[in-house]
Amino acid sequence: MTNNQKVKTLTYSAFMTAFIIILGFLPGIPIGFIPVSIILQNMGIMMAGGLLGPKYGTISVGAFLALALIGLPVLTGGNGGAASFLGPSGGYRIAWLFTPFLIGFFLKKLKITTSQNWFGELIIVLLFGVIFVDFVGAIWLSFQSNIPLLTSLISNLVFIPGDCIKAILTVVIVRRLRKQGGFELYFRK
Repeated sequence: MTNNQKVKTLTYSAFMTAFIIILGFLPGIPIGFIPVSIILQNMGIMMAGGLLGPKYGTISVGAFLALALIGLPVLTGGNGGAASFLGPSGGYRIAWLFTPFLIGFFLKKLKITTSQNWFGELIIVLLFGVIFVDFVGAIWLSFQSNIPLLTSLISNLVFIPGDCIKAILTVVIVRRLRKQGGFELYFRK
């Protein structure tokens, strides 16, 4: 990797971390029957894997989560600190760390970023950016809130329509940005 590529990588990673934080400025929508809100930050998590690939997408999201863990108010609603990782939505945040790796890994492995396979990319984002995150979040929610796992899983179905819209927007935006150039570096062998 040349010095120019290193600077570009650092810049893109910092930009993605800042973008995820900015998405947290938009308030969450409380659901009422479970103690987890509908938020927009998970769209930035999905975008990190699609733009920066498995390694740098995970580094960017890891930096964001580290900022939240040390107490900076970077999560939706101005939250932060270790308590936000131990609360009802902690499982979703833990899953976020793995999401860009899984999305980036499978996009790279299946060479979807270099093809016109829009639908294939959407399937990967839906599997790992929506289903995986909601599944891990539901398991944690069940454990943390002492509700049956099946109830937690069924309650998480409320997130699926909005998350599917976010996944579609993610694929559209990421493919457009990738077409502009500069991101192919992260998907080379």
